[in-house]
Amino acid sequence: MPSTRFLSRPAWGAAVAVLLHAGPAAAQYAAGPSIDIEAATEDRRRGLGWSDGHPVVRGSLSVPVAPGLSLDGAATTLWGGDRHGDADAALDIGATFVRQIGGWRLSAEGRYHLFPGAAHRGYGEVGVTGGFLLGPASIDVGAHYAPRQSAIGGDNLYVSTGAAFALPGTPLTLSAHLGRSTGNVHNQRFAARLRPGGGYWDHGVALDWYRGHWSLGLRYTDTDIVPATDAHAGATLIATAGFSL
Repeated sequence: MPSTRFLSRPAWGAAVAVLLHAGPAAAQYAAGPSIDIEAATEDRRRGLGWSDGHPVVRGSLSVPVAPGLSLDGAATTLWGGDRHGDADAALDIGATFVRQIGGWRLSAEGRYHLFPGAAHRGYGEVGVTGGFLLGPASIDVGAHYAPRQSAIGGDNLYVSTGAAFALPGTPLTLSAHLGRSTGNVHNQRFAARLRPGGGYWDHGVALDWYRGHWSLGLRYTDTDIVPATDAHAGATLIATAGFSL
């Protein structure tokens, strides 16, 4: 069960503050701003736990400013997660450019990750993704790179591939992904934030239900990191519930 410390953290303010920032861009320019709010039993990114196993609330906002270009960001409660220096929250702020060419959807993005409640933990990264639509299915490949920064003890490259399939006649979507994290290490302590034990693989599958503005999901995630290296890098099942506007 979560401790009373989990309930008393001021990170709720950071989650609400996302309404003043921007979240992952998905809306086309003519569609206007989009808002998403989600609750999850845990926050895991690239197979690594960011919230020490505690439930989280995440809010995101995407604001289109030109055709294909959106300013976006998200805020997630971390409740003092020790991966990022006991940060109260994670704020992800940046921009995304999307271009549709035939069946291909190409995107480029830049993000800066801030950690309220923790000093000198912010870092930036850039990424590119290419996705192809084929009927109810989609396949994508991507790469995200964080150049050398003291906050992450070196640099970090994440390459991934994924697929999603909308099950015909149902509101369900099945998806899966595989990713690899590598990079150079200049400070082992800080590099362990993104790559505990060095380079590693992560993988996962998910089943999502969508109905109108509502969504529910189950996500399984795991890595090949030895459990003794990182307590929050093993297999886990995460439940989510979301609402979008």
